[in-house]
Amino acid sequence: MKPGKNIAIKVPLHRWEDTVTFYRDQVGLKVARELDESTGFEFGGMTLWIDKVRHQSQTDVWIELFDDNPDAALAALGSPQRDELEPLNGVTGHWTSDPAGTVILLRKETAA
Repeated sequence: MKPGKNIAIKVPLHRWEDTVTFYRDQVGLKVARELDESTGFEFGGMTLWIDKVRHQSQTDVWIELFDDNPDAALAALGSPQRDELEPLNGVTGHWTSDPAGTVILLRKETAA
């Protein structure tokens, strides 16, 4: 396993705009991509996504790990499969979490 290219901060609707402004204006990160519900910032070799979550009351951090065999990696971690969290359209992998509850996208890296 190795670190992926994305990290996401899932932010409640009422905190989203201020959080995006903070990372853009106070921290000075360059916007890499803007979507309706998410803003991605250049963050070293990664993209830091600030995602708007309408029905959430607290902030969560979600990370990404790459592995050539996500099924075997999930078994080796002994972590729960949590694929109900978000659709995995076109992704070979699984949602899981660490013992503290941090959500992890464990997936096969695709060619760029």
